[in-house]
Order: sequence, then C-alpha cells, then structure tokens
Amino acid sequence: MITPCGRRTFLAALPAFAGVATTAAAVRPAAAPVRLPLGQAELGVRITGMETIVVRATGRTAWIFVRLSTNDGMTGLGEASMGRRTEMPELAAYFDLVRDRSPFEIERYRQNGRAMAAGGDRVQATAFSAIEQAQWDLVGRALGAPVYDLTGGALRHDLPAYANINRATSDRTPEGFAANARRAAADGFRAIKAAPFDGFPPLDGPAADVEAATELGIACIEAMRAAIGPDVDLKIDVHSFFDVPLAIEVARRLEPQQLSWYEEPVPPTDVASTKAIKEGIRQTMAGGEFLFGVEGFEPLCRERAVDIIMPDVKHCGGLAEMAGIATVAELHGVLVSPHNPSGPVSTMVSAHACAGMSNFDILEYQWNEADWRGDLLDPPERFEAGILRVPDGPGFGITLNDALAREHG
Repeated sequence: MITPCGRRTFLAALPAFAGVATTAAAVRPAAAPVRLPLGQAELGVRITGMETIVVRATGRTAWIFVRLSTNDGMTGLGEASMGRRTEMPELAAYFDLVRDRSPFEIERYRQNGRAMAAGGDRVQATAFSAIEQAQWDLVGRALGAPVYDLTGGALRHDLPAYANINRATSDRTPEGFAANARRAAADGFRAIKAAPFDGFPPLDGPAADVEAATELGIACIEAMRAAIGPDVDLKIDVHSFFDVPLAIEVARRLEPQQLSWYEEPVPPTDVASTKAIKEGIRQTMAGGEFLFGVEGFEPLCRERAVDIIMPDVKHCGGLAEMAGIATVAELHGVLVSPHNPSGPVSTMVSAHACAGMSNFDILEYQWNEADWRGDLLDPPERFEAGILRVPDGPGFGITLNDALAREHG
C-alpha cells in the first residue's frame, strides 16, 4: 500500500486526467506521461492479472466486467458490456500494455493503446476503456481515496438519474410503454427515457410501412406522457432511424408532449444533419452515445449541433477521455449526460466521472432489466427518489458480489 507521504505527494502532483486536451483547438491528448509520485518506482506495485466476468442479465443483455489484480493482492474493476456479447478477446491486447506495469501509469497506457482503440471499431474502444477504468480503481484503492478525489474532487455527491425503460419494455405497444413509464415514476424517477421507434423500417421502403411505424411511435409517446403526467421528464431516443425531414416533422408533432430531449434522430457523426434538425425544432437535442475520444465529440460541440452530449465511459476511451470531452463541451456551452444503459459497475464508474463534472446534467440508469442487479455490488447499487449517491470508499468504492455473478454467469 502507499505510505501517507506517498499519497500526499501523489495527490499534490497528479494532474486531473493528465494529457487530455482542454481546448477546442487541441482535441488530441498530449503525449506527456503521468509523473509518478516520489518513491513510486520503489514500491513495486505491478498489475499481474486480468479476469473477465460475464453476467447474463436477460436474453438480450450480458454484462462484461473486467477485474485487474496486482502482485500485492489489490483488484480494480471496469466494465466492457456491449449488448448481447458474452466474449471480448480484444481485451487481451490491451491487458498486455499494462501487464507488469504500475497501475499509476494510466497516461502511459493511454498513449500506448489509444491509437489502436481510435482506429478500430467500437469493440476495440470498449476493451481499451475497460482497462483504463480498472486502473483508476486500483490507484484509488492503493491511495485509500475515492477516484473523484484523484481527479479534482467532487462538486456533488448525489446524482440525478433517469430511468431508461426501453429494454424492460417487451410489450412494444402504447399500453406496454405506458405501464412501464408509470412504474418507473412510481419508483421515484423524475425522468424517463424510451426508444419507441426501434425496429423502424427503411426510409426507402414502402411509404405505408414508414407511416405506420411513425404513428405507432408517436402513440407510444403520447401514452407515456398521459401515464406519467406533466411533472416527470420524458426523453425519447430515436436511435438514428430518421432523416432530416422526418426528424423535424415528428419533433413538431411531439411538441404537445413536452419532451425534455430528442435523442439522435440521425447518426451523430452527420454533424450537418444533426445541426439542421436542432435548428428546425424546439426540443432539446442530445446525442453522441457511441463516439470515441475528444475528437469524436468536438465537432458536435463546436457547431452546437446538440445541447447535450452523451459520452459512454465504456466506449469513449474511459474516465480520462470523458473528462476531456466534458471540458470541450463546457467551452461551447454544451451539457453532458453520460450514456449508461449498462451494468452496475459502469454506473458507479460514471458516477465518479460525474461527481466533479461542472456541466453534468443527468445520468442514465437501465431500469428493471434484472431485479437482482443492485446486489451485484457491495455496497449495493440503490436509487432513492431517482438519486444515486456516489460511493466514497477507496477507488470506485465497490466490490463485486462474486457468488451472485456466478449464479447469473
């Protein structure tokens, strides 16, 4: 473990997420490595092992947790979940970059692995991000400090969260969406999200199919609003099924439903179309859930194509990258609401990222997909009136309930 002197030296010297770009002009991380605390080299703490734990939440969702271990018995957690996927062999290449290295060498890892992650697909980005998360957990545990204290301190300890009811809603009718929206509101959540346009037909297909799917989606939204009343926020994710004309048409038809945001009607990489939609509607625009790196989000922010960006700590590059993304967003007056339809480890990692984020808006929570999910962690993941308390123990302040994980593995 780190001596008290070592901890003070480290906390005094550690830049908050060193190497992350902090201006819109400099959107790529700098190359300078983290400066390790005096005497760190002599401590001999090294990352020696990696374990992958797969937990099957439902038939359509599996959570992939990564646990790094050190030669002195510490462990650190990260999450690499990607929908139904139950294997991630890509993790091995990124683990090789930290094997036999100090867990404190986070920036060294980022500089060695970032290009591979940025140049690959979402799986590569997710594997890269998971290892980085687990390194931060190890550093916090080594120092006896919560991760948010290592990255500038907490501005808040209680985080508002919204209930994403989409995966829990198997009945994709207005009645099905309304029932789950009502239940989530009864659970205390003051904001709810759904994606009632999932399965939307190709826009170049039969016009009757497009019209029918449009009407069904709008009917589902109207039913949810009627179920939860005017005082609960309602957020709608379109999952990029629309084009610009249809996105604007639907948004205008939905104005009476008072949406709190309209998410990704077109792919966020199409900045021009995203901006055109934003300028043509009255709703708040959100997006960016699968983008990687500061450079992936900078165009959306610079062009003010959205009001809220949605980096996902599992896919965007990890905690350090998310901090840089939030800084660039802040320069352009854009808020941050982390994408997190994920397992409980990702929720707690995201919570530490949000604790010190000045332009934080709200955190996503995957509602009611598995009623035992909260007990996968110690202390358990719990929401009170839609509020999540950020754990204040060392690292992310959580450990995995291995017995329950095995039961659902």
